[in-house]
Amino acid sequence: MEAMSMKKKQCLHTVHLKVFAMLVTSNFNDSTWPKIVEHPEDAEEEPDAVTLLSILLVGVFLSLLIFLSVAGNILVCIAIYTERSLRRIGNLFLASLAIADLFVASLVMTFAGVNDLLGYWVFGAQFCDTWVAFDVMCSTASILNLCAISLDRYIHIKDPLRYGRWVTRRVAVGTIVAIWLLAGLVSFVPISFNLHRPNTPDDDIGKKYPTCALDLTPTYAVVSSCISFYVPCIVMIGIYCRLYCYAQKHVKSIRAVTKPGEIAEAKRYRSIRRPKAQKKLKIRQLHHSSPYHVSDHKAAITVGVIMGVFLICWVPFFCVNIVAAFCKTCIGGQTFKILSWLGYSNSAFNPIIYSIFNAEFREAFKRILTARNTWCCCSNEMGNVHPRNSDRYVTDYAAKNVVMNSGRSSAELEQVSAI
Repeated sequence: MEAMSMKKKQCLHTVHLKVFAMLVTSNFNDSTWPKIVEHPEDAEEEPDAVTLLSILLVGVFLSLLIFLSVAGNILVCIAIYTERSLRRIGNLFLASLAIADLFVASLVMTFAGVNDLLGYWVFGAQFCDTWVAFDVMCSTASILNLCAISLDRYIHIKDPLRYGRWVTRRVAVGTIVAIWLLAGLVSFVPISFNLHRPNTPDDDIGKKYPTCALDLTPTYAVVSSCISFYVPCIVMIGIYCRLYCYAQKHVKSIRAVTKPGEIAEAKRYRSIRRPKAQKKLKIRQLHHSSPYHVSDHKAAITVGVIMGVFLICWVPFFCVNIVAAFCKTCIGGQTFKILSWLGYSNSAFNPIIYSIFNAEFREAFKRILTARNTWCCCSNEMGNVHPRNSDRYVTDYAAKNVVMNSGRSSAELEQVSAI
């Protein structure tokens, strides 16, 4: 009996071992067993603290850039609308530029910031094409308005007596309408007919999240870049070079005309009995602080800032835009995003360059920002505008430059200062 029981126990033990081996083998072959990921990039990784901190800093920076662009351009529009002295024909182009930059900030930069921070597009496939169309249209309108401003200033300085007859309110409004129509034709028409995108398989197939990027055909990239940037850029560079040379020539003529007066003024200071060193210092200061030297220096700085900021912001993007159309893998995604935001930032710099550098705009901004009841008293300010010293040359839209009680030198100085 004992021998039989021992045999039964050995048989049961053997059966248990076989069953355990089968279970282990089946578990290793089961599809539910955790597998080693051959490609770690395919697995979803949770962002670490450094990545979250970098995303937070980038988000704060982009939000600040959008806020400055929106606030600056709104201030420009309010100043032109409420200040009678700023309601000139030339400032109509500034108002159009501010509206274009305001659209860039609100309709383009806002959605681009969300798209770049999240890494995918959350606003739907249909709105992606609309957003791309707004991107092209608003950026094109902003650059074309800059070109119109440069042309307006050139005509104003080149022939100020005929400026009032050539550049009327109707001409200015017609030019602004043509700018926006051209920007719309370059953007919405080809994008609506899907002529901007190459005929390639959808890249979102197999992806968990949809994307929205500026993927253009070579033909559309070259044509749109030429209309939106390269042709206006060449025109602006030529205009500002001629304008600066013309201003330099007038500054030299002004110095030649006013030289006898400066000599008489210097002799008057010499007649005062002062120490020899003080007399030389006073004469030197009188010469270098004359308004003609200030105008010469101001013209150089203004032209340099205008063209420098414009070229720095837009040249890299439009060069990369054409390269990316011909070679899809030559430009990285992060590089394209950074250069796109560099171009967008020009919308925040434009109010500073074209407005804050102007004394009248600075005074208007101070009054708007420091007024306690700005929005309530806006209508009252429109009716109670007191003309200042700068208003004696202009009245309202379609105003002409009227130089009163001034000779040739002051008229030419007004031309140079208009830069």
